[in-house]
Amino acid sequence: MVSLPNVSSVEMHKNHQQQQQDLEDSGRTERAKWLINSPEPPYLWQELVSGIRKNVFPHRGNHSLGAMSSFQALFPILSWGKTYNASKLKDDFMAGLTLASLSIPQSIGYANIAKLDPQYGLYTSVVPPLIYALMGSSREIAIGPVAVVSMLLSSMVPNVVDPVVDPSGYRKIVFTVTFFAGTFQAIFGLFRLGFLVDFLSHAAIVGFMAGAAIVIGLQQLKGLFGLNHFTTKTDVVSVLGSVLKSVPHEWHPLNFSLGCLFLVFLLVARSIGRRNKKLFWLPAIAPLLSVILSTLIVYLTKADEHGVKIIKHLKGGLNPSSLHQLQLNGPHVAQAAKIGLISAVVALTEAIAVGRSFASIKGYHLDGNKEMMAMGFMNVAGSFTSCYVATGSFSRTAVNFSAGCQTAVSNIVMAITVVVALELFTKLLYYTPISILASIILSALPGLIDIYEAYYIWKVDKLDFLACLVAFFGVLFVSVEIGLLAAVTISFAKIFLNSIRPSVEQLGRLPRTDTFCEVNQYPMAIESETPGLLALGINSGLLCFANANCIRERIMRLVTEEGGTKETEKDTGQILILDMSNVMNIDTSGIFALEELHNNLVSLGIKLAMVNLRWQVIHKLKVAKFVEKIGIEWIFLTVGEAVDACLASKLV
Repeated sequence: MVSLPNVSSVEMHKNHQQQQQDLEDSGRTERAKWLINSPEPPYLWQELVSGIRKNVFPHRGNHSLGAMSSFQALFPILSWGKTYNASKLKDDFMAGLTLASLSIPQSIGYANIAKLDPQYGLYTSVVPPLIYALMGSSREIAIGPVAVVSMLLSSMVPNVVDPVVDPSGYRKIVFTVTFFAGTFQAIFGLFRLGFLVDFLSHAAIVGFMAGAAIVIGLQQLKGLFGLNHFTTKTDVVSVLGSVLKSVPHEWHPLNFSLGCLFLVFLLVARSIGRRNKKLFWLPAIAPLLSVILSTLIVYLTKADEHGVKIIKHLKGGLNPSSLHQLQLNGPHVAQAAKIGLISAVVALTEAIAVGRSFASIKGYHLDGNKEMMAMGFMNVAGSFTSCYVATGSFSRTAVNFSAGCQTAVSNIVMAITVVVALELFTKLLYYTPISILASIILSALPGLIDIYEAYYIWKVDKLDFLACLVAFFGVLFVSVEIGLLAAVTISFAKIFLNSIRPSVEQLGRLPRTDTFCEVNQYPMAIESETPGLLALGINSGLLCFANANCIRERIMRLVTEEGGTKETEKDTGQILILDMSNVMNIDTSGIFALEELHNNLVSLGIKLAMVNLRWQVIHKLKVAKFVEKIGIEWIFLTVGEAVDACLASKLV
């Protein structure tokens, strides 16, 4: 006798399956509600205000911390100063003295590049480092004048006021530019606008630095040869033309020989310091030794009477006030503000890159926005005290780090040492040869040219390498301003191309997982074998006027191609699952494109399901009534849930 299956057990099994299905459906519905009922996102002005509060009042709402916490956020020295001890002071004191031995001759040389009197370079190594020590968060960065910013000022400010015709007016514009640079930097930090600095991409910086190094080096030929007549332009063609024209008539062999002799000494000291880390102090004190020895040689041999150009008068004393020299209501305010903005971005880019490099070695985080505020306040204060734009120097920071600095107190020690030099030793520099200053600058330039990094950029990203080349050749053959502008333009063009031509990729399930990913990237991913079901992902952070129509057309093309390659039964529906995980925001053009897409799909008998809508996107689609239009039951948290829901409800 054949036994028949127990009817009641079959029904129980069916009921159990139905209960499980109901539980899964209710779970999916609940998770979809989490997405749909998410709170309203903050407005742009609320984010800006919140950013300012976090910068200025980081512990707002915690009354137990009080006002002291806000002061510690603005002045980190109040925080780490509590644990400061004699051991750290000893390390910082030695590092500060080592730093000063390099900073003094370099500052004089960089002032020469900026077409200012030597003392203004020393002034810039006093006030800005002191302010930064109070407000900055980097422990290693060394603040003062740098070659690139000095060259930037010397190439742009003479277009406003000629330093030869009106040196006093030139200085006033430089101080005004410094004020605007500091103001822009502080605003960037206060409103968390650090992303603006990132528009100057890493590749553009590498090219710009290399081009600037070559231009600066060529300009030092004037001091090395002892020329009187030299071009005011910075492009390589003009500089080389001026050198070739002047050298046969004006150059002084003794001046050139002395400069070359000490240049070799500086390069050898640099090489020894690189090979033997214990001798880090040798390249640090080599510039100061060069100044002392060359000054003695000129004084004892009276070489200045035989063609060697010397500094002569160098004004001593503390920084005089320059507040009354700021040109904030004159005819050149707009030009000074423009140069200030460019200087602010270049100075911040170099300082933050240097600070983060050494912070990562020491294992602590550097807050870019706080750094911008510190840089801003120190440059504003510097503009009041006869300083020009200061920033972090890579070469001096490396020396500070190698010398064992523990905190920013090394900057304070350096500044005090420079003050002592201004008060006591400026008269001793009367016989210092100008060719030695040129040699000191030339010896520091190889560190700005990074061939290996340029090769790395070429291997990784050809478009980035193009930006690097444009910045390099633009600075080299046209001007600093044009080189930077061209590099930023290419960087913007890269962003624009990526945003207006985003990819729309078909998604498939990875074997033995619930993960859906792009079939092109993961060939093992299984496309939906169910006729009429297609999952697509949009690879764009923004669905906006620039790319909305392109995305809509690509989706329709894929839907049409899929419909042509897979035969579907007449009574079977079709569903498009659209993964919006990568879309962070949407504008009205994007919403209109989605509405057009939905209408096109409806006309073809295709349902639209949307997955993982981000905060701003779901909010705007609810306001635009688009969620109601497609139905809240077609909103899902993951692609897997959307596929399972479609299969379970037999919609395909």
